[in-house]
Amino acid sequence: MADMGAFREAVTAWAAGGPGGPARELAARLSVRAAVLLEGPSDEAAVGALAAGRGRDLVAEGVCVLPMGGAMNVGRFAGLLGPAGLGLRLTGLCDERERPYYARGWERAGAAQHGFFVCAADLEDELIRALGVTRVAELVRAEGDLRALKTFLRQPAQRGRTAQQQLRRFLGTKKGRKIHYGRVLVEALDPDRTPAPLDGLLTSL
Repeated sequence: MADMGAFREAVTAWAAGGPGGPARELAARLSVRAAVLLEGPSDEAAVGALAAGRGRDLVAEGVCVLPMGGAMNVGRFAGLLGPAGLGLRLTGLCDERERPYYARGWERAGAAQHGFFVCAADLEDELIRALGVTRVAELVRAEGDLRALKTFLRQPAQRGRTAQQQLRRFLGTKKGRKIHYGRVLVEALDPDRTPAPLDGLLTSL
């Protein structure tokens, strides 16, 4: 039985130059209505955790959450999936520095310019500010990463950085850590403390 994972794989292959037929067929079979274009898997983990925490089943709702392997790919994916392609509703989440890529991608795809949401620095920064440094440090300890954090903080490069900057850098120092904490930090949020870009994305769907 076809599933959303197969659709994502078909779209990724299409974006890499493969045929579009499989993606079109799966989109129709699965009643896909919207695509959430994200830079990578850590953003996907955060969106998935927030949706689950709010009792949402995005797959059942016909929403494909798609990490693109980098923001510079957004134009290609938006063109294939948006009004000029499969006709899906587009939304997404990006860092401030990636805004121009998304804006150009949305414009070329003929999608509404207000359809994506922008983090001030990046999603990790938004989550650390929402939770507070003390709470994030508690979560790092609970996840068994306190020793790694202490070792990281002793590095000369971390001197002069704020605690928030240090934690943000720490989350990106090991493969898979940003993905893991994308879920952990979102699950620890109070409902009224969800960062505006993340809340806006899910509410828009």
